[in-house]
Amino acid sequence: MNRAEVETAAWRFESDGRGFVRRTPLWKLPGHALGVACEEVWLKLEQLQVGGSFKARGMYNRLLANPIPAAGVIVASGGNAGIATAAAARALGVKCEVFVPTVSSPAKQQKLRELGADVVVTGAVYAEALEACLARQRETGALLTHAYDQPEVVAGAGTLAMEIEQQGGRAPDSVLVSVGGGGLIAGVAAWFEDRSRVVALEPELAPTLYRAREAGEPVDVAVSGIAADSLGARRIGAIAWEVTQKYLPQALLLPDAAIRDAQLALWQDFKLAVEPAAALGLAALRTGAYQPRADEVVALVLCGANLDPATLA
Repeated sequence: MNRAEVETAAWRFESDGRGFVRRTPLWKLPGHALGVACEEVWLKLEQLQVGGSFKARGMYNRLLANPIPAAGVIVASGGNAGIATAAAARALGVKCEVFVPTVSSPAKQQKLRELGADVVVTGAVYAEALEACLARQRETGALLTHAYDQPEVVAGAGTLAMEIEQQGGRAPDSVLVSVGGGGLIAGVAAWFEDRSRVVALEPELAPTLYRAREAGEPVDVAVSGIAADSLGARRIGAIAWEVTQKYLPQALLLPDAAIRDAQLALWQDFKLAVEPAAALGLAALRTGAYQPRADEVVALVLCGANLDPATLA
């Protein structure tokens, strides 16, 4: 995974002509506006992306890069990757089947059905839904889109980092990225390489990359907690592991309470309605888990907004 593959994904989006993938805004705020002692905080408002999350980039790139059989496309997902695949499939006029675990939120399952996907709810966690999905794919021959561990998916996610640099006029000093299976952080790190400090953020109850770094290799971990429907991969992806071994200096864990507080702060202070997975960056800054320099420009990726609005009350 490298910058050239990210550039190819961006070219596909521009050449496609449908305008499916949105160029989401970058909101620059002085650090003090968020109670952070740094020069600026850049919020990449990717919750405004098609399907409500960054996943649309990778899934659409995967579909554009491959012939789609009559059986359509198939994916296993905690929710967001499925929503993105279903939206991409609808844009291209092809069938879509989505396998989700029981931990997937009702709001995400409802959104999948609204997009016309055939939804199969099976397994307690993402890994079990994936196993059922793979068995079904072998039966039908549908094109498999993986939630985070395919080159086209990772490269598509990396276009978000390209946009941050273009919109910011420079690479930020640091980028704080939430991690589930690692597709987003792999794309971000592949784009910025060593030009920005890319920091991995995970909930304490879903420490997939953190435990892999402790073990020196990807390992299975138990996952639960407030962001499990988005960051609930049991094992870090192979592509993410390779890229982060090369470019990632730091991985941090955050408690659910801090993530929830940051989610509510984004809504109450800035009227940004995001799911818990999108709040880890602010949580890291508010708790001091990540402490920027006074002159630092920090970018946060607000990666998704597929939530029940009532949970923000």
